[in-house]
Amino acid sequence: MFATTMVLVGSVWSLQGLGVLGGSAMSGDPLWGWIGSVVLLGGLGLGYWGMRQPHRQAERDR
Repeated sequence: MFATTMVLVGSVWSLQGLGVLGGSAMSGDPLWGWIGSVVLLGGLGLGYWGMRQPHRQAERDR
């Protein structure tokens, strides 16, 4: 759930920083493009890591 939120927020921040999404003080500011990209990649990495971990509940049921 946290990884999904990071991906969504990172996407919005990146698009605002690139000037694709307007209506914010962050729009057109390259700093937010970089911050958003880092958050987006972090969310993707966290999601990938979470999917690769064994599910503890399934191990207990065996």
